[in-house]
Amino acid sequence: MNHLIISFITEDRPGIVKVLSDLISKHKANWQESSLHHMSGVFAGVIDITVAAENSTNLATELAALAGFKMQIEQVHPNDLVPETLLVLELTANDRAGIVQEISSAIHQHGGNLLKLVSKQESAPHSGYELFKAKVTISTNKKDIDSMITALENLADDLMVDISR
Repeated sequence: MNHLIISFITEDRPGIVKVLSDLISKHKANWQESSLHHMSGVFAGVIDITVAAENSTNLATELAALAGFKMQIEQVHPNDLVPETLLVLELTANDRAGIVQEISSAIHQHGGNLLKLVSKQESAPHSGYELFKAKVTISTNKKDIDSMITALENLADDLMVDISR
């Protein structure tokens, strides 16, 4: 089996997921996992699929030819190594330019590998200030957890870090 990672962006409209899933099914591929989002009037996503080697090229060709889609398709070789520790962190702070860079740098400098980042802006209750909220999944060594959390909490007085281990 081949693993394909499909990333795309297209103008939002009804039926996008149906178009993609119909094409994936047509080539007897299996939709493993995905992250799909409506953002600023467009629909964007990343899909991980498995497909038989003999169907892989035709599927990739037909996906790339979809009208109105900007598409990137990569064949990957999944890494079966299980990380020592997975952490899920929920971060909240006053929004500001550069906050994602600060967070990702602190994670990297303390031995973490950022596996997933989902973020949004929302208004703070009662004040109207913009808040940055993020949920991040990190793999790391157990020995690095405390220093990483401390580094994240020290980025700013207003940064709150909730941890799931």
